[in-house]
Amino acid sequence: MIEARRLHILRAVADHRTVTAAAAALYLTPSAVSQQLAALEQETGHRLVERSARGARLTPAGEILLSHANAVLAQLERAESELAAYGSGEAGTVTVAAFATGIGLVVAPAISELARTSPGIRVRVRDAEGDASLLMVLDRQVDVAVAVEYRGAPGEDDARLTRLPLYAEPFDAVLPLTHRLADGERVALADLAKDPWIGQSAGNPCHDVTVLACEYAGFEPRLDHSSDDFRAVVALAAADAGVALVPRSALRGTDLAGVVIRPVDGVAPTRRVFAAVRRGSEDHPLIAPVLAALRAAAEPRA
Repeated sequence: MIEARRLHILRAVADHRTVTAAAAALYLTPSAVSQQLAALEQETGHRLVERSARGARLTPAGEILLSHANAVLAQLERAESELAAYGSGEAGTVTVAAFATGIGLVVAPAISELARTSPGIRVRVRDAEGDASLLMVLDRQVDVAVAVEYRGAPGEDDARLTRLPLYAEPFDAVLPLTHRLADGERVALADLAKDPWIGQSAGNPCHDVTVLACEYAGFEPRLDHSSDDFRAVVALAAADAGVALVPRSALRGTDLAGVVIRPVDGVAPTRRVFAAVRRGSEDHPLIAPVLAALRAAAEPRA
């Protein structure tokens, strides 16, 4: 009989693409992961993982098993949810991973609401970018992720996750005070094609938004500088180091003395934010109130 924990390890290897990374995410040693994979291969009678210098990938048999693993693990989440509901499940801890702005906009207000409506639920928060927080959910490091849509993000039909849309917000152009377009009311991205750019690190969802917006405008941005801290991005723009796109909410509370903020002409680049949980856990009596509180906190911005 196939053990569920080994299916979880198989999925982690598929998600992280190396045994070492999967082991780190699961708080196991690489040798322990390898042993569990070998046992799973013995249980199924098939080779499931191929390893090379570039990492690990599932064989066709491994892909078949993974599709069933996602369904099995989701059903186990539902079983845990129903058992928790049967036992009342009114008190416990839910861990939420979210990016910094999302923590301020929806997570913190949700915690305040839960303190009033569900005082038995304690929320723990971990700061993580959207691309990292989704893997943290799948690896069971956290229960809920507040993440941003990005290129390559798991879609709404992903069998591993259940997604809940929260809100969307535009990106604004951040220009130095001395910029040639500083006096205009709006900025066309195509007019910034020859400027140096300040972006986020590759892998950050906001990096994808910037690059894709510029591609749609007909050019590839010259990213001379990068920072995942929007206060640093604004400071660099104020120093005339380049131009940038920044989510509107991230500009609140930031020193804007050395820059001008302009809406983007035409269809503005947009950050779409959603909550995600392991499929089957959305009705857990601890997690469902947290999702409801996040959605309520996001409603004014939806």
